[in-house]
Order: sequence, then structure tokens, then C-alpha cells
Amino acid sequence: MKNPLKYIRQSLSTRLSLWIVLFATMVFLAALSYLFYESRRAVKEEAMNRATQVLDNTVLRVTDILHSVEVATNNTDWLPTRHLDAPDSMFVYSRRILENNPDLNGCSIAFEPYYFKDRGKYFSAFSYNNGKTIQTTQEGNEHYDYFVMDWYQLCKLLDRPTWTEPFVDYNPDDIYSKEMIASYCKPMKDKNGEFIGTFSVDLSLGWLSNTISAVKPYPHSYSIMVGGGGTYFVHPDTTKLFYQSIFTETLEHEDTARTALGDAMLNGEEGVRRLNFDGEDCFVFYKPIGTTGWSVAVVCPESDIFSGYNRLYRVVIGIVIFGLLLMLFFISRIIGRELKPLHQLAKQAETIASGQFDQTLPDEERIDEIGQLNQSFGNMQKSLVNYIEELKDTTASKAAIENELQVASDIQMGMVPRIFPPFPNRHDIDLFASMTPAKEVGGDLYDFFVQDERLYFCIGDVSGKGIPASLFMAVTRNLFRIIAQQGKKPEQIATEINLFLSKDNDRGMFVTMFIGLIDLKTGCMDFCNCGHNPPVLVEKEGGKANFLSMEYDNQPLGLWEDDPFYGESVNNIRGKLLLVYTDGLNEAENPEQKLFGNAAVLELMSKTGDKTTTEAIEMIKEAVEKHRAGATPNDDLTLLCLRIKEEN
Repeated sequence: MKNPLKYIRQSLSTRLSLWIVLFATMVFLAALSYLFYESRRAVKEEAMNRATQVLDNTVLRVTDILHSVEVATNNTDWLPTRHLDAPDSMFVYSRRILENNPDLNGCSIAFEPYYFKDRGKYFSAFSYNNGKTIQTTQEGNEHYDYFVMDWYQLCKLLDRPTWTEPFVDYNPDDIYSKEMIASYCKPMKDKNGEFIGTFSVDLSLGWLSNTISAVKPYPHSYSIMVGGGGTYFVHPDTTKLFYQSIFTETLEHEDTARTALGDAMLNGEEGVRRLNFDGEDCFVFYKPIGTTGWSVAVVCPESDIFSGYNRLYRVVIGIVIFGLLLMLFFISRIIGRELKPLHQLAKQAETIASGQFDQTLPDEERIDEIGQLNQSFGNMQKSLVNYIEELKDTTASKAAIENELQVASDIQMGMVPRIFPPFPNRHDIDLFASMTPAKEVGGDLYDFFVQDERLYFCIGDVSGKGIPASLFMAVTRNLFRIIAQQGKKPEQIATEINLFLSKDNDRGMFVTMFIGLIDLKTGCMDFCNCGHNPPVLVEKEGGKANFLSMEYDNQPLGLWEDDPFYGESVNNIRGKLLLVYTDGLNEAENPEQKLFGNAAVLELMSKTGDKTTTEAIEMIKEAVEKHRAGATPNDDLTLLCLRIKEEN
């Protein structure tokens, strides 16, 4: 697939077409920007009128509801004062007002302490509507002292009818279901104008909330109502009702816009403000409700108001984009036809570039840029013929070298054991090894064999890479096999290999090596580490992985003849998993040149406790490939994993 930017730079007709379409796009954008600006302004203005009308209707509905409550109270409050000589008639009047006004929840005709001396301190005729029947009872006792309640005190102190803030009407007998209500209370006076009690009716705020919330100017808009102190008593989030106010969220996070809205609503103002509600930009239309001190607001999210506008915006933009693409198609066809001779020249020149040097360029007699370009390509064609002949010779030489490297790689891989399981007749040895050169040939090696119930094994890493390292590796592997078959210990094997490699080593090459010898009868392992990475030993219980503890760090093989080599041993490795490896594992690099690392090796090996040696090595190789993330291997990777199984 061609790079679009590169294609545009190479195609003159495409560039010309794009310039024309770009200019047309700028014109369209200017016209559409003005169109959408005016459209948005018109939509906003229509939304203002619509929401204001809905708010006015809502306030009118609420006012009608409250007015009906006030009318019901005013039409009945004269009865109690006319029949003060018949206290029991108060229960009848209280009940009657609910029968005549089913929207009301309760009615109280409450008198001052000891007003009726024969009835004691408390006398309040209370009726309530539970939705099915109307019940009447005596309200007021030592547990419910109604004299201190807002619905009783407010009209007494103000000496006029008034609405209370919403409250839960508590009754010790649970006769009022603890429902949130607001009361309209009116003072009762005797013939002398003395205050004798309170006549109050209750309105369910749940019913009022449903009435207010039923009208929505937009699908996701909603209404709120606050009392004189800013407390919510109509809100779509019922957890905020009566426990939070419009100022609650501003206590934790300062919000001057919401504070200003709350102040305006509490001051009885009317208007519209734009602010953020619950993470969404909204327009809030608010208006007071008569003289109650309450205020109602309609919250309209911008996403709802401009939903139609946004749909139109997307449709128009889609049409414009389609039109511009159509314009681009036709203009490019027209310009392409005009530039057809140039396209033909480019095509024939490309054919020549693909190797068909006998291709004849069009005979152009033009003296313009196309004619000059045709002449230049003719000269270039002659130069290419000479160059290709030289390139063929070079390619043939390179192919011969690559073939020789492949043969060398096959020979090298044939020198190390490749058949697994290596000892099919033995069930006490689980061993697997893998060698992956970074180039065609590498400098890593491994070997193992069993002789006289003893398992000899080694792994090594020659300094450098390529053919010199592979030759040094071959010599080292053969020396190990010849010397180890003489039944010598690891440190003796290391000493003799070092003596041989040190002689006439003018290039200063060396090999790090780990040589091991396991007594298959006892599980004891003797080893000699010659400057190599410490192996990893995984415990049979718990699967904890640690680097093999070593007291001596012997020199690599091939540097100095006279330095001694020291061996060490592990008493018993039966059941444990041993991994020996070259630094192609812990020093594997990713594209950012970050190493795989020793910690990752230990963490990976701690997950191999119940795995076979084959599974363990495959898991390690997969982890290394994942770490490299496509980066070219920076070193040979050789792994040898073994476990001597415990006797049954």
C-alpha cells in the first residue's frame, strides 16, 4: 500500500485537484460557519421561549394547587370558631375538609393548652387520608407536643396565614406514615380577637413533585423546587430531598454560578442562567411561587436543546464532505486527462526501472519540461544497463557466500546433540537443550553424555560472533567430549581444555564455560564454572528459584595457561530443576535496548516447578521473544535444562 503523502507528492494531477478542492472547502466552511452560527442562535432563542413557557405553566399549576389548598382552608376555618361550645364537632369538620378535597393528606384543628378544660392540656382534632380511607383521631400528647411545631407556631407568631417549610409529620402511633408534607396554617381567634389555636391542612410533597415533574420541555430536562432556606423538596435525585440544599455542593467545591443561582431563587427573582449541573452544561430557568418563599426551576441540558441542531449539523457536514469528494473525483479525472502524456512517460520509465531495459521511450518532439524529461530518461537507461551487469556479478558472489554460511550452520548444529529425549531407555533423566544463533553461525555450544552412571554436561559462550567464533566453538566442544570421556572431574576437564586453547591463541579468543558432572546413583553434582553465568536451581518444594551458589569464579578458558581451576559440588539435586544458559538470555534486548535481566530469569524459573524441561525451555524462549518485541537478536541464545528424577 502506497504512502498517501508520498503518492500526493508524486502525482501532479492529485495535487492540483486537492488545491482546487481545498479552496472550495474554505468557501464552504465560511458559508456554513455563518449558517450554523445563526441557526444555533435561533435554536437557543426558541429554547428560551419554550422553557419559559413550560416554567410559567408549571408555576401556574403549582399556584393553582396551593391556591386550592388555601381556598379549602378559608372556606372551612369559620366553622370551628362558630362552634367552640361543641369540641367534638371539630373532628367532624376536620374529616369533612378531607372528604371535600381528596388532594389533601391531613387536617388539624388544634387549640391552645387547656382551652377546653375538661379535655386536658392537649386538644387537636386530626384527620388524615391514607389513600384508602379517612381516619380521625386526637392529636397531641406528652410524646407529641404540637404547640412547638412550625405549623402551629408560625401563624401564631406572624398572626397571618402562612405555608411551612416541608417536614416529616411525626406521630407516636405511626398513623401518618411519616410522609413528607408542607402545611398551610391559619390562626383561629375568638370573638374578642384572641388567638385560640391553629387551623392547618397538609399537602403531600410526593404528589406535588409528581405534578411538577410531569411537564418537561425536553426529554432529559427536569424540575427542582426549593424552600425558603434553599432545601430541595422536589428533585429527580430523591437522596437529595430534604437533606441537601442548592448550596450543599458549593460547600466542598466552590461554585460561584450555583451560589448566585441559589441566592436569586431565595430572593424571589425570575430569570435564566447557564451553569454546570452534575457534570453537564445546562440552562436553568427559575421563577418564584407566589408569596410562599418557594422557588421552582426547570433544568434543560444543552445536549437536549441542541439535539436537533446537532443532527442537522452532522447531516449537512456529511453532505458537504460527500460533495467535496465527488468534486475531487471529477476534477482529478479532468486534470488527469490533460496530463496524460506525462503519465505515459512516467509509466514507461517505471517499466525500465523494473528491469526491462529494452523498453522504448515515447518519441516526444516537445521542447517543454516533458520533452526534457524524456531525453534525460533515455540517458539514464544507458547508464542503468552498465550498472545492472556489474550488480549481477556482485549478487552471484554474495549468494555463494550465503550458501557457504548455510553449510557452516548445518555443520555446526550437527555437532551438538539434537535428538530428544536423548536417553530414551532411561527414565531418571529429563533433559532438553536449545541453541539459537544470532547470525548464520554462532559461538555458543552445549554437550552432554552418560558414561558409567555419570552424566557429563557443559555449556559455553565463545567471545565474538560469526565464523571465527563457530570454529573456536567446534574445537572447544570436541576437546570437552574427548577429555570428559576419560572420566575426569570438571576442574580437570577445564584445566586441560584451557591448556590446549591458550597455546598459539594470537587472536586472544576465549570461551566462558560451565562444566557439570552428576552421579546418577547419589544425585551429587560436581561442577566448575569458568567465568560463565551462574545456573538457576529450582527447589523441588515450593518451586523457589535461585542462582546456584558458587565459591569460586574461575577465569574463562583460553586466556592464561598457568591459572588453576577449582571445582565445587552440590550434595543432591534430585527432583530439582537446573537451568544453564548463555548471556543471550539475561542480556536479551528489546527495541529500547532494555535487558531481559536476572530478576526476570528468576521470576520466570519460579513458574517451572511442575513443568518438564522441554516445557520450561519453550516457556523461556517465548518470554524472550515477547521481550524482544521484534528486535533483532543481539547475541546467541543457548539453554540446557535438566532434572534428575527421584527414585520411586
